[in-house]
Amino acid sequence: MIFFYRILTYFLFPFFIIVIYLRTFIKKEDKKRFKEKISINESYFPGERRVFWIHAASIGETNSVLPLIREIIKNDKKIFILLTTTTLTSSQIVKKQELDQNNFQHRFFPLDVRYLVKNFLDHWSPEKIIFVDSEIWPNYLIEISERKIPVVLLNGRITMKTFKRWKKLSKLSKKLFGLYNLCLASSNESEKNLKFLGASKVKFIGNLKFCSSVTDKDNKYELKSLFNNHHIWCAASTHQGEEEIILKTHTLLKKKTNNLLTIIIPRHIIRSKEIYKICNNFKLNSQIIKNYNEISEKSEILIINSIGEMTKYFYNCKSILMGKSFSKKLIKVGGQNPIEPAKCGCKIYHGPYVSNFREIYDYLNKKDIAYEVKNEIELSENLLHDFLNKNNSNKKNIEELNNYGERILDLTTKEILGLSK
Repeated sequence: MIFFYRILTYFLFPFFIIVIYLRTFIKKEDKKRFKEKISINESYFPGERRVFWIHAASIGETNSVLPLIREIIKNDKKIFILLTTTTLTSSQIVKKQELDQNNFQHRFFPLDVRYLVKNFLDHWSPEKIIFVDSEIWPNYLIEISERKIPVVLLNGRITMKTFKRWKKLSKLSKKLFGLYNLCLASSNESEKNLKFLGASKVKFIGNLKFCSSVTDKDNKYELKSLFNNHHIWCAASTHQGEEEIILKTHTLLKKKTNNLLTIIIPRHIIRSKEIYKICNNFKLNSQIIKNYNEISEKSEILIINSIGEMTKYFYNCKSILMGKSFSKKLIKVGGQNPIEPAKCGCKIYHGPYVSNFREIYDYLNKKDIAYEVKNEIELSENLLHDFLNKNNSNKKNIEELNNYGERILDLTTKEILGLSK
């Protein structure tokens, strides 16, 4: 199986190059840096420093691992962190971080083609390698194993859907998952699945996403003055088909309250114009914005068309609806990460389908931070109650979540650094 995979990736490599190049024209790849994915022509050398290579595919994985990067550097200044990501949006998140370039570099993840793998590892010579979430790359894992470099699967997430796919390839799964020196699972379910698939050393010490830091630097107070006389709520990480539920909720609330403002932050901002048209069909005054300075007093629906801006809206919204949770098509893959709004002190609502983050939602449900709603009627009733009860404080929840995240971060850091000794 591995032999055929290597042949396939080798022969498909020219096709991958064309696809990546074409993606630059639709702004899905960095026009200046896209070559990092298809060639190793590196001018930066880490010298004699101890290199820890961390790979986090997209935004969620990147946000979860940033506190760990800071903690590792704080614990040992001799460690140099190389962070690779796959998506353009994740690179934009990294660019906003205040990380010392003497101890940190970001690159795009080179394709899992054998000669690229060899060249990449030759250049960076990492002492330890950490793959985040569900990153299983055969050529990388085999080459890393042959070089006897310790490799960790961090916040390993193997959902039942993924588990069933790997289960059909039991020999391959045992070979690949057995190459990890340590797997830190993201949930109890993932811990069991990883063990079954062949991972030898598996631990669950908590989901790393609870460690993500949230600050109030993002124009919190400027927005508060703009929203001062409004009843506001936010629908975050929405997917196709959910905006209709959101706008029906808005329409129901309009009958019972004045100065209502609904904020929609789509999971993929490329859908902003599509959502704007849906708002027009509902005859609602909507506006696509990138910056809070653009907000019109006449708008009742704001469609956010920028990346990495959710936090400042969470801080000004008491109530949040998390998307990707209402369609039956998402019953096995539903849900978006609700930790960030929870850490901002928000009350969180979600639909019935949150299997991707089931244990996190169960935790937040028990703490009365998150609540399930089935439709726009239930959602509007809960939101109206929130508008009428403005004095509820979530400071205790914020403190508890932060403490919980710090414990997970501390234990994770000790595991990572301990393995390197």
